[in-house]
Amino acid sequence: MISVLLVDDQQLLRMGFRMILDAEPDLTVVGEAGDGRAGVRMAAALKPDIVLMDVRMPGMDGISAAEAILAADPRARVLILTTFDVDEYVYAGLRAGASGFLLKDAPTEELIAAIRTVAGGESVLAPSTTTRLIGRLVTLLPEDAADPGRRTPDRSAIAGLTDREREVFLLVAAARSNREIAQELRLSEGTVKIHVGRILSKLNLRDRVQAVVLAYESGLVVPEQP
Repeated sequence: MISVLLVDDQQLLRMGFRMILDAEPDLTVVGEAGDGRAGVRMAAALKPDIVLMDVRMPGMDGISAAEAILAADPRARVLILTTFDVDEYVYAGLRAGASGFLLKDAPTEELIAAIRTVAGGESVLAPSTTTRLIGRLVTLLPEDAADPGRRTPDRSAIAGLTDREREVFLLVAAARSNREIAQELRLSEGTVKIHVGRILSKLNLRDRVQAVVLAYESGLVVPEQP
């Protein structure tokens, strides 16, 4: 059973999420919080598998709360809820170690799939949204826009990647799945998974989200124009 903590200042929205998630046989909502500070306390007490975190809330915002949760427990998994008008906050959250983001108006099936994906140890990366978002924001935000004091990606280590690892890294940065990468490079999914693991280890990255961020910040991927 995948346990979920809902953190959002809109009670009706929390109620809607609870109804959707509790209707799934493998998902259960273990708690609700109406602001970031309460979310941090409840995450520490309940140890949910997933924290579904809104961005804009009174008092402590969702990004500060996500940073606090991840600093206290690097194994925590946070999904950020947002709309495109708060892109800069989402970028800070991704750099802080969040496992991805969802738009608040995402279809029900997308929400459920994202939670299951993140609970399985993967990240939520949608080519049409995440990569475009990060690409735009790298050009808009200062390099130290988020400094949560956690693992620091090693940009110089990119030069140490093999040619094949570099190919895989660029496809990860394009938000391709292991299956898509395997098809494009004519490799097995198992081989791709091994390459991805080695890349994350060499670059000192937590997951694929941070790989996307690093690819843009290092200039390997050219940001799209707004």
